[in-house]
Amino acid sequence: MRIISSAILVAAILTPAALAAGSWEGAKTFEAKDLLTSEERKGPHHVVDDKVPTEGFYFAFGLQTDFGPMEAVGRGLLHKRILETDALARLSEVSKTGAFVKAAGRSLESVGEGVVDVARDPAETAQGLGRGLKRFGVNLGRKAGRAVDDVKEDDDEGKGAKDDEEEKSTTETVAHAALGVNKAARIWAEKLDVDPYSRNPRLQAALIEIAKIDRAGGVAAKVAVPIPPVVTRTSSVSSLVWGQDPEALRKRNESRLEALGVSEDTAQEFFGNEAFTLTDQTRFIGALHAVAVPGLADYVDAARRAENPREALFFVWSAEMLERQHARAPVSRVLTDSRALVAASGTRAVALLPLDYVSWTEEVARAGGEIAGRARTELGAKGLEMH
Repeated sequence: MRIISSAILVAAILTPAALAAGSWEGAKTFEAKDLLTSEERKGPHHVVDDKVPTEGFYFAFGLQTDFGPMEAVGRGLLHKRILETDALARLSEVSKTGAFVKAAGRSLESVGEGVVDVARDPAETAQGLGRGLKRFGVNLGRKAGRAVDDVKEDDDEGKGAKDDEEEKSTTETVAHAALGVNKAARIWAEKLDVDPYSRNPRLQAALIEIAKIDRAGGVAAKVAVPIPPVVTRTSSVSSLVWGQDPEALRKRNESRLEALGVSEDTAQEFFGNEAFTLTDQTRFIGALHAVAVPGLADYVDAARRAENPREALFFVWSAEMLERQHARAPVSRVLTDSRALVAASGTRAVALLPLDYVSWTEEVARAGGEIAGRARTELGAKGLEMH
């Protein structure tokens, strides 16, 4: 995490040279070896592309996996996709064992077709995945308007109605994964240590298929799935999404929003926003609930306006950064009417920005200036840090 002090930020913003058009940065492309460890770049079942362009404020990673190509915009999503790919590989191996076949009561051939092949079919399970997750835009200033424009794909202007419908359909299918995730699918997700409501359509398809095989009951209890030593089970959110049915989880989330002072209308719009998965909602609300200071109801109002999955994750990760900040130095309130989560902590304000890379652009300079000014006047902060 990089911390920028208010002195450096304000000096950069107020320096005339910083506002000259010639000083602005353009899009950049990085080498994977300069961003990732060797284990992250290449594992038993994946390889990350050497060239990593920036897309908005995030690194856009390309992965070649045993289950087809994938994209991950942002470090956090890359880490998740790598773990999910390993989980699919473990599930593939387990589904071929005699113990699994005997427990499932099906032939090895049918199990292979049902679980493994469905995860390898990019045409049916991943259509539109990259397009649905690549767009990103977030306002670093007030939520009423965007200080930083959306990043569009090169072919946006040429897209037709059919493309839009395909993207919408894919996003809806992934966002509403809860409809296909029953208890058996959640049990298998826990055995694999993955998110049952993941946006990864390959994983989602495999979990739903394994749940069909397990419909008669008892398969999961009879088959052991090895968990790599690097995976730890410490997340309370994971326990919730594995252990509770979607309706019970939704009621819990509703109750927590009410405790934060969120209006019923705002809550309903938030829960109805297809950009958030059920896991996203649970993580976001859980982090805010752990802090519970004035201004968070307004931040939920900002989050309900998220326009795509990438932007929804921005809000989720911002809330989790707030929870960690509160554990280090208690937060007393947050800035309202803002998409950037700015917290008052003691005599200073902390802007929490879950971004991979920030190019120095005119829009960023203006947004930074607005955040600094508002933190001073509205939060009474004597200093500002941007994390």
